[in-house]
This record gives sequence, C-alpha cells and structure tokens, in this order.
Amino acid sequence: MDAIPATIHEGMRVVDNAMQPIGTVEAFRSTDEAPDAPDVDAVGVSPVLDRQRNDLTGLLADLFHPDDGLPREMQEKALREGFVRLDADGFLASDRYIFPEHIDRVEEDRLVLSVGRKDLLKA
Repeated sequence: MDAIPATIHEGMRVVDNAMQPIGTVEAFRSTDEAPDAPDVDAVGVSPVLDRQRNDLTGLLADLFHPDDGLPREMQEKALREGFVRLDADGFLASDRYIFPEHIDRVEEDRLVLSVGRKDLLKA
C-alpha cells in the first residue's frame, strides 16, 4: 500500500502474509501528506497519539518510546509516510513497526500484511 489505511483502529488484529495472527494495532499515524492537496494536513492518528506538537523533537518524543532504539531516519520516515505500532502476541515477543509497504489490505476487522513478522522492524 502507499499509505496507512483510513479504516485502521487501535486493537485491530494483525495477521502476517501466511494469515497467522501476530498481534494487534497498539497505535498508528497516517501520512501528513495529501498527494492531491499538498497544502492540506491530512494526518490521522490514533487517540493515544492525538496531541498537538509544533516541534519535530517533541513530536518524535511523543510517538516513539525512548527504549525503542529506532534510528532517527526511520522515525522521520514514519512521520512522513505513516506507521502502525504492532503490539506483538507472546509474552517475550518484541513489538514491531509496520510501514505502508508492509500492508496488503484491510479485511473485515483485521490488518493483513504482505510480509512475515520477522520482516518488520523491531520496536
């Protein structure tokens, strides 16, 4: 996909490309770019992230956990293109970041990925 689907919501089940459940949507942020109207702020965020921040540093601090170790360039990609933070199933399973290119489709009340869990960036 080119963007995070508008129908996504927190708690939505996530399945990998083999249709195996891998977790749920913990939080998400859609792109802030509207291709047909570049002057329009088209961002959509999950309620947990729905706070106004005017500076990049503050916004990054709100969106990403300090212990994630997510490189700055990936944080900026996530802000630019949108992302989903996966709350991975399993007691010791690492949470993951899902980017638009990892999403195949939304099917009923689940997000279907085009890749496996191991192909996602660890949070």
